[in-house]
Amino acid sequence: MPELRIVGIPGSLREGAYSSSLLRAAVELVPDGARIEVADIRGFPVFNQDDERAPPEPVRRLKEAVRGADAVLFSLNEHNYGLSAAEKNVLDWGSRPYPDNVWNGKPAGILSASTGRLGGARAQYELRQSMVFLNMFPINRPEVFVAAAAEKFDAAGRLVDETSRKFVREHLIELVRHTRVLVARP
Repeated sequence: MPELRIVGIPGSLREGAYSSSLLRAAVELVPDGARIEVADIRGFPVFNQDDERAPPEPVRRLKEAVRGADAVLFSLNEHNYGLSAAEKNVLDWGSRPYPDNVWNGKPAGILSASTGRLGGARAQYELRQSMVFLNMFPINRPEVFVAAAAEKFDAAGRLVDETSRKFVREHLIELVRHTRVLVARP
């Protein structure tokens, strides 16, 4: 069975962000038959339509990684009840110019972590709305919202909460299953 390649999209530019730590946990927990390669989004300028036909090198690298991947895994922050500016910027760069929308047809998983009680739920729902226009195919369950994140990660940023780890693992198993169905790979 061919190995599935999943591109992990971090939700923050900050190394110590809970969403970055959650993505590192996903790399640890990915099931056999798949691997997650974490994208580096730190060198992205703010999207400017004037530059969409000649994007900067970090954007070109991300677009090639997503284009070559079987699926995408987003690990989100929640800023002001929605997506972080970094996440929205990545979506915009990846979708433009419109004939070169690298998100088109991609299966996707969504994780989020927040210090709040909802665990980034609002950011996930905002991303799901964007995925309709981007023509992405997110899995629906199990949803992963790591609430009260300060209590779920240790000082080194490792996800130590076993219930959260279980949900991440189950989410990844479903993402792999969903992707194999959508890309018709046994």
